[in-house]
Amino acid sequence: MDTGMVIGVIGAGSMGAGIAHLAAQRGHQVILVDVVPAALERAVGYMTGLMDKSIAKGKLTEQDKHGILSRIRTSSDVSEMRDAQFVIEAIVENLTAKQDIFRQLDEICAPEVVLATNTSSISITSIASATNRPDRVVGMHFFNPPQVMRLVEVVRGVETSDQTVATGRALGEQLGKATVEVKRDTPGFIVNRVMIPQFIEAIRLVEEGVASKEDVDTAVKLGLNYPMGPFELQDFAGVDIGLHVMDVFFDELKDVRYAAPQSLRALVRAGRLGKKVRRGWYDYTGGEKE
Repeated sequence: MDTGMVIGVIGAGSMGAGIAHLAAQRGHQVILVDVVPAALERAVGYMTGLMDKSIAKGKLTEQDKHGILSRIRTSSDVSEMRDAQFVIEAIVENLTAKQDIFRQLDEICAPEVVLATNTSSISITSIASATNRPDRVVGMHFFNPPQVMRLVEVVRGVETSDQTVATGRALGEQLGKATVEVKRDTPGFIVNRVMIPQFIEAIRLVEEGVASKEDVDTAVKLGLNYPMGPFELQDFAGVDIGLHVMDVFFDELKDVRYAAPQSLRALVRAGRLGKKVRRGWYDYTGGEKE
């Protein structure tokens, strides 16, 4: 796939901003759309801050930074996606919201344009059902932060064509990622299907009094050579996101292995009620201490 194509990104949160930044770094023109103007401002500020740090380390020049930013166009109007040659959606993990945006994209974008979703847990087939082009809808699950993490899961819906999968993989590889194909539209794809049961078992070990969360993390890091323990990783990804994915798994698969532990549910519920409790297992999220 040639560089310099126009890539549309829907959603300017951490994932959308990271994907947009990555695409611009790799030479693509980017249209970044979010209905909240403040989110777009934060996204551009986030990218600028990262590049300023790289400049301070001698890894990037001011000219590089300006070139990258010049390739990113921001808008609160989804109709701007009419110019996109490939679209990646990265909005909230809510099926109704995703179907609504895909319904709009189906009407706005040219018929040949592939519509990709960055969902980590929602059925690609269900999202594609809102369009008249389910053969050109595919999952492209990037990992956080997209500029750094090396993997993209390319996920088939029931009607996703071989050509669409090939196009998604080619783009992922052009963005510098290794790609893996998820051949069946199953909850959690590959990585989350392996990772979520590890989270659940780690929490149960603590609930049962077998070990402390600190010792579980130490054991996993040193015994399995993981860079982060399961509690550290949950905090980094967001405990609320982990709970949501567990609930999706349980609802879809009806398997008790995926039932969320009560201590996790209580932790997330207390945070939503605004109580002065931990935001995560270690009083931090996003990989940084509060």
